[in-house]
Amino acid sequence: MRSVTRSEALLWRAVLADVTPLPGRKPPPPEEAPPAPSAEPSAPADSQPVRATPSLRSAPVPPPELRHGHTAGIDRRTADRLKRGEMEIDGRIDLHGLTQEAAHVALNGFILRSYALGRRCLLVITGKGQRQGTGVLRSAVPYWLNQPPLRATLLTFSHARPQDGGEGALYVLLKRQR
Repeated sequence: MRSVTRSEALLWRAVLADVTPLPGRKPPPPEEAPPAPSAEPSAPADSQPVRATPSLRSAPVPPPELRHGHTAGIDRRTADRLKRGEMEIDGRIDLHGLTQEAAHVALNGFILRSYALGRRCLLVITGKGQRQGTGVLRSAVPYWLNQPPLRATLLTFSHARPQDGGEGALYVLLKRQR
């Protein structure tokens, strides 16, 4: 059995961030703080000041926000196939009838499991809402897809074809695991 990597542990912590422990149970202990950077030795008083060099490990740049049909980072053929509904759907989830909180938890779990299983194209059904264009889940799901931990697993998403739910559903294209 292999051990859990640091990135997997951080991803799991992000999944648990919105979870409330059952009554009588304690939440998991907070993650240990990273070790403090060591102090650099001071330069002799008679030497020239040393120019600071940028760290080789810079802070990760967050990926750009995704919007419906925004396809930066994938080839045109794949983007066109996704928009036309020509990619094989590897998994689907229907969020109809769920509260916002339950839908958010279900969506996070579904996408993270799908990514772990190596699935590529998913169908997320949000519904269109009771009044034209005002569905709560319809507007919340794109926002959730752009938040950690989901954004790190996604390449793009787009409205589904009418036969798959139209504007009340999304095709979600996941990154390949490397």
